[in-house]
Amino acid sequence: MKNVLFVGLFVLIGTALTVSLSVAGGLKTIEGKGLEAMMSDGKSLVIVDVREPELFSKGHIKGAVNIPYDTAKSRIVKELAPKDRIVFVCHGGPMGDELGRLLVKNGYNDVSNLKGGMKKWNGEVIK
Repeated sequence: MKNVLFVGLFVLIGTALTVSLSVAGGLKTIEGKGLEAMMSDGKSLVIVDVREPELFSKGHIKGAVNIPYDTAKSRIVKELAPKDRIVFVCHGGPMGDELGRLLVKNGYNDVSNLKGGMKKWNGEVIK
């Protein structure tokens, strides 16, 4: 009984720590279904695809804007407003994660990164 109670308490504390770290970090990670829900909820959304223009033109998420990673660090703070709801998309996830953290450091509040990037995206693709 003590072991079960201890494991339950550990899971509860671990979950609380995970949530607080996620909130404190400011950057959210979302799955494809979460992005699809955001796209259909009627609220304003800026999807930023940071892949190279060639990859973007071969297929991207509907409504996404292309701001390639190599120019993104100098452009995103100028082109995206802190009040915007923003989701970064890259090929596999890490570049969007890095750029999302940059925005959060600059005071942006509603920033997410698509987990797994376009490699994991199963939704509609525009060519």
